[in-house]
Amino acid sequence: MFHVEQRGAMMAAAAPRARSLSALARQRLTRNRPALAALVTLVAVALACLAGPFLTGHAPERIYPDLVRMKPSLAAHPQPDTVRPAIERIAFRMRLAVEDYAISDGTVRLTLASPKPINERSLSYLPRSDLFGPARILERSADGRRLVVETRVQRLRFLLGTDVVGRDLLTRCLVAGRISLLIGLTATLVALLVGVGYGALSGMLGGVSDAIMMRVLDVLYALPFVFFVIVLLVFFRANLWLVLVAVAAVEWLDMARIVRTQTLALKGRDFVRAAQALGLTTGAILIRHIVPNTLGPIVVAATLLVPRVILLESFLSFLGLGVQEPATSWGVLIAEGSRALESAPWMLGAPAGFLVVSLIALNVLGDGLADALDPRLSEPR
Repeated sequence: MFHVEQRGAMMAAAAPRARSLSALARQRLTRNRPALAALVTLVAVALACLAGPFLTGHAPERIYPDLVRMKPSLAAHPQPDTVRPAIERIAFRMRLAVEDYAISDGTVRLTLASPKPINERSLSYLPRSDLFGPARILERSADGRRLVVETRVQRLRFLLGTDVVGRDLLTRCLVAGRISLLIGLTATLVALLVGVGYGALSGMLGGVSDAIMMRVLDVLYALPFVFFVIVLLVFFRANLWLVLVAVAAVEWLDMARIVRTQTLALKGRDFVRAAQALGLTTGAILIRHIVPNTLGPIVVAATLLVPRVILLESFLSFLGLGVQEPATSWGVLIAEGSRALESAPWMLGAPAGFLVVSLIALNVLGDGLADALDPRLSEPR
């Protein structure tokens, strides 16, 4: 008898411990390399959008009038072959002539002449151009019609080029990413709160209440989305909050249907019947039993909803119904780039690259979460 009990205790100790569903999901997700790569990519894009604009050296609204539509390059601007034309343009604005010009070690030495005495305040055009620093007068003729000045050449880099008005495209793409990701996450959160509550309540009530609530969804599905946005623009000024309201007002419909289907499948289970027998209210059953058991499909649907919201916002901004200046988003930048496609194709390629990478990463992560949260898959070893 003692040996039998001892053997049973040893077998129980040697038996592997049952792991929770969340632990199994984490283990499956960590073994899914594409999903992990997608997660790392999303984190990198988010961090770049948050901290990147402070590291590029350019303010997003800063305009460089002498560096319009510059191609993407690692080289610093102005380049040696463009310094002389830039100086001549600035001298023309100052109504002066360039008699002599020499550049050495990033410093330019100029001899400026004019039929009339030169006003030294006109030299402020040099630092105002953003290409050169403040000018220092080395020599001045007795009649004041000739000046020898020295100024340093600025070193400006535009890794993704500049747009049609001379703004750094990399900085604008990173700032636009903040808006696009904010809209995607905020609208998805609203869709989760409204859709989960509506769908769970509809499925739990059942009967006539469920039928009426589903017909309301059908009516909302029938409303054309773009027409709905145009109606909002008639009464309200287009801004970021209007885009959030418009997108969130329609994206919760699919979430409600998903949660309702899951609730209908769960409410006939024994644990739900036991909760009803114990006298728990409908709200308590939803919060304690129904919603926690639908988290798997909800998380997957939310992950796949974020890229759809971002794409929808980009579509609205492309039509001019979304985010308005001075704010910007990837959709706004893509719309601007499409208008300058022939002369500056990088204006379309840069924001489209950020958008495509983010959408692919979100979809791959959503597929990985769907596999990780699927209870029908075998337990990983």
